Amino acid sequence: MNAKSNQAVSLGIDIGTSGARASAIDRKGNPVGFATAPFTSPDEMRQPRHWWKRVIEAIERLAHETDVSSIEGVAVDGTSGTVLSLDLAGEPTDKVLMYNDPCPDDEIVDRIAREAPAGSTAVGANSGIARAIYLSRQDGAHSIVHQADWILMKLGCPMRVSDENNALKTGFDLESERWPDWIAAAGMEISKLPKVYRAGEKVAPVEGYLHELGLPDHAWFHAGTTDGCASFLATGASTIGDAVTALGSTIVLKLASHAPINAPEYGIYSHRVGRFWLAGGASNSGGNVVRALIGDDRLDELTKKIDPGRKLDLDFYPLLRPGERFPINDPQYPPRLTPRPADDSDFFQAILEGMTEIERLGYQRLRELGAPALASLRTVGGGARNPVWTTMRARAMGVETLTAKSVEAAVGTAALILSRLDSANA
Repeated sequence: MNAKSNQAVSLGIDIGTSGARASAIDRKGNPVGFATAPFTSPDEMRQPRHWWKRVIEAIERLAHETDVSSIEGVAVDGTSGTVLSLDLAGEPTDKVLMYNDPCPDDEIVDRIAREAPAGSTAVGANSGIARAIYLSRQDGAHSIVHQADWILMKLGCPMRVSDENNALKTGFDLESERWPDWIAAAGMEISKLPKVYRAGEKVAPVEGYLHELGLPDHAWFHAGTTDGCASFLATGASTIGDAVTALGSTIVLKLASHAPINAPEYGIYSHRVGRFWLAGGASNSGGNVVRALIGDDRLDELTKKIDPGRKLDLDFYPLLRPGERFPINDPQYPPRLTPRPADDSDFFQAILEGMTEIERLGYQRLRELGAPALASLRTVGGGARNPVWTTMRARAMGVETLTAKSVEAAVGTAALILSRLDSANA
């Protein structure tokens, strides 16, 4: 290719819970342009017309500051499991179920449980397929798509398509690479679902609106991914054994594996992302516990009082209420937050030690099930900024800790395209 190293070659678009972001990167994976368009109210997060409005704002801001004339690929990531129904014209019917909305119909959930194969990641009230079946039965529902799918359509993609990462919890079979018969038996009319491509795969030439912004005739739309997978790629993790821990409101572990690791009994499932599988799970412990029990306003004060070289070993399992998903999958699993130290800094330290142990057990569980040993560890999320916790975790994991290249999902989606471009040009 004749593109200069600092020219933008891929454009990633992220639509998340706080708004839209757009990132352009060069052929070496370095960001050369970034723009954001936050939602102006919490209600906008649930309204497709505002998704689209913020995406347009982010793209146009980026195009105003960045030369987009050498971009070769465009893709979108969205919140995993968010689905919406479209009318015959491909426009939303104003019926959306977000990633954290349980299916309102228990009969649908029960029927999926009867029809789904053992070990399926598409069971439960929070599965994408449960939401899809529910929406497909509503008035005016001609088709069902994921959040990222619809944004790609609005950008001009001439087909109703999805990617295997967003489609996984909607029941897509990664082995046969098709919508399986069991979802029809569970009540989903398969013709209402989009055609699925591998994450990052070329889909169709770019048309219309993006050409007007300056993208070239040879640019293509690519299948996107979920925000979680995109965030992994954004960090720079790219080889087998690379791991990323997200320390946000919950603790999410993702590990690049040579083979899929699926163990629903432990809350573990895998996405296929390019040349590797992304195995992991999410604990209910995390920043939500710290916020409720300690408070954001005291974190710096108490952190300064902690000596990470002095372990308390109180065996805490910090949860706000009974119920855990990973590395233990038990809806009744009890919190352990006693005995409570009299000193608040010791209490905070015991919570951090407990969450560190959850992370260690999570990677140990993945290893026991056939995943590779940790080769490196990157961290994203608010918890990554706590230096004492970083020291605790590095000691417990026994592996090199690396700085994340980026924490922006849009950068990861752009990197996903780049990996496909590099493969095609190899």
